[in-house]
Amino acid sequence: MSDQSTVDPEAVERPTTTRGADAGRGEMYRRPRGPRTSRIGGLVAGVVLAVVCVVMLSPVLWTAFSVIKPTSVAFLNPPTFTFTPTFDAFVNLWQTTNFYQYLINTALVAVISTAIALVIGLPAAYALSRSPSWVSVALLVAALVFRALPRTAVVLPMYEIARTLGIYDTRIALALALVAINQPFSIWLLRNFFAAIPREIDEAAMIDGCTRLSLLRRVIIPLMGPGIITAALFMFLFAFQEYLTAVVLTDVNSATVPVFIATQLGQTLPLLQQAGAASLLLTAPVFVFAFIAQRYLIAGLNAGSVKG
Repeated sequence: MSDQSTVDPEAVERPTTTRGADAGRGEMYRRPRGPRTSRIGGLVAGVVLAVVCVVMLSPVLWTAFSVIKPTSVAFLNPPTFTFTPTFDAFVNLWQTTNFYQYLINTALVAVISTAIALVIGLPAAYALSRSPSWVSVALLVAALVFRALPRTAVVLPMYEIARTLGIYDTRIALALALVAINQPFSIWLLRNFFAAIPREIDEAAMIDGCTRLSLLRRVIIPLMGPGIITAALFMFLFAFQEYLTAVVLTDVNSATVPVFIATQLGQTLPLLQQAGAASLLLTAPVFVFAFIAQRYLIAGLNAGSVKG
């Protein structure tokens, strides 16, 4: 008895023009699948991603619905979905509170801390990316350990330092604290971007007479455009929505939006709606900056390569 091989039902015989002993035989090839399977797979993936997005955004969506509802029906249980939208919560937030001052404090602290972090982080990350010694590895590990510490272990000593120096409840104290907390992340991120730039560029520039400082300022930093923007955006976002550090190091004059939101919780229903409106105003720029950071992060990963 001769063995019969199993034939793939999706395989068909394709005629060939081979001459000689193999004349008349055909090649077996798999029939290409139509676009239906790929369309079904794409549809399933789209539905799954849509469900995941809705689940993740459900707290934000629920807050938005609660804010635009009239106060009389905003917190009913079970909730009602038939109402006339109103923006009284946003109007009252601006008219009856000093929300604009909290927003100014938040923006200024975020900008100042981001600028200081970049001024310190750029030369530090460049030096660590170009130094192959064990010292650079130890510094990077130490920075990572410091970033992984519980926030309370870092903030409470900063509170004592701020009180001793007389800068408690000031924007500069909060900005410097955020720099110390978020600097390890910026150094790690910038170091990866610097490491992607070939060292041959450094050698060529130094042959032309550049010092390390002029090399960094005139050659390397222009190549680091996407990387610097990415690091700046992340640093800004971290500082913009920081709560624990702000609530410990501020009192009245320099309180930020997250601190203001916390003071509104547990109060009357109108104040609770104002807290929801403030959280939406705080979340909106975070979403915008997050999308921008994602685009520049992808661009930054491809920056610094040598072409040709």
